[in-house]
Amino acid sequence: MRKGILALALCWWASSAMAVGNIDVLARTCNNCHGLNGVSAGTTMPSIGGLPRGYLSKIMKEWKYDKRVAATMNRIVKGLSDDEIDALATYFARKPWVPVPQKTSAATYAKGKATITENCEDCHGATGNDPDEGAPRINGQWAEYMALELEKYREEEFLMPHRKMKKTVRKLKESEVYPVSEYYGAQNQ
Repeated sequence: MRKGILALALCWWASSAMAVGNIDVLARTCNNCHGLNGVSAGTTMPSIGGLPRGYLSKIMKEWKYDKRVAATMNRIVKGLSDDEIDALATYFARKPWVPVPQKTSAATYAKGKATITENCEDCHGATGNDPDEGAPRINGQWAEYMALELEKYREEEFLMPHRKMKKTVRKLKESEVYPVSEYYGAQNQ
C-alpha cells in the first residue's frame, strides 16, 4: 500500500516537474504579445517582466477561473495548470523591469500628477515604481494599456475583482483617465 502511494506521489511530482521544466519554451509563447523578456513593444500590451511573482500568478489565475475579464488572456491561460502559471509568474518576475520611455505634454503631466496624488499614490507610489504589496509597478508601463485597464474598472459590466481599485477609479472623471495613464507612463526610472 505504501509503495503504491509513494509511486503515485512520484508520478504526480514527475509530471508536474516535466510540465514546469519546459517553462522557457512556454514563456517564449508569451513573447508574441508581451515582448522579449516581458518588455512589450505594443502600446496596448503590458510589459510583464519584473512584476511581482504573486501579482502575476494571482492575475493569471483570475483570468483562468473567470474572475477577471480580458480580451484574450482568459482563453490563453485556461490550458495552463496552476503549477505552470506559478512557474511563468516566477520566470517573468525574475526578469528586470524595463520602463518604456513615453512622452506627454507638460499640461497632461501636471494634471496626471495632481490626480494621482489624490487617488493613486497610496498604492502605486508617486512615480509608480514603489507600489504596495499586491500592486504592480506601473512606471513606464504603456499609457494606452493603462488607460484601457482603467476604463474596464470604470464600467460595471467588466469583471474586475480588485475592490479598492474599482472604488478609486470610479471616482475619477473621464477627463482624468488619460492624464493619470500618461503621467505614470512618462516615468522612466
